[in-house]
Amino acid sequence: MMELRDVWAGYKVHGREHLVLRGVNASFWRGDAVGIMGRNGAGKSTLVKVLSGRLQPSRGKFLRDPEFRVSWPLGFGGAIHGSITGADNARFIARIYDRDPYEIEHQVEEFAELGHFMHQPVNTYSSGMRGRLAFALSMAIDFDCYLVDEAIAAGDARFQSRFRMAMEERRKRSTVIVVSHSTSILKDLCTSAAILHEGRLAFHEDLDEAIAIYERL
Repeated sequence: MMELRDVWAGYKVHGREHLVLRGVNASFWRGDAVGIMGRNGAGKSTLVKVLSGRLQPSRGKFLRDPEFRVSWPLGFGGAIHGSITGADNARFIARIYDRDPYEIEHQVEEFAELGHFMHQPVNTYSSGMRGRLAFALSMAIDFDCYLVDEAIAAGDARFQSRFRMAMEERRKRSTVIVVSHSTSILKDLCTSAAILHEGRLAFHEDLDEAIAIYERL
């Protein structure tokens, strides 16, 4: 379980803090599948950084059960070391999460379908290949919460279909939080939604209602 209590957060502009989250309150439970919508600049990326633990709130509290493991944002390039191979990245992630390195390497290679590039430095990959590797690394580890952002668009239609099937399976036992402008992705992966507007997060149990409200903003 994760909880945001009156969270304020933002980023620095010319040495001054610009707050884009202004008193956000939210609770996310195992089994939730929530879509987060918001216009550009609304603070979606800042919210994801707070939820992933990469950014501490300026005010308020972010609470998480100690054993509740949250993924890095799926597709986030910072989870990958560019100077080493895809296989090396897989083994590195495996050791961090106390998994068998070669088992994880095999799972990632099978899911990402990178062929011989799996054994080439990631710096030689195209953006699509890099995205597929990042997704495959995320799918190889069982997290209690998966953070999914706009980068889900990486890869061809076949890869996206496989990714959505994998996320549907994860949703049965994990929390899924999707940040996206794509209503089709939200309808595929989510059962409820929240709109980030003017620094606040408003939840809607009815996904279609949330999408209609968002489209009117």
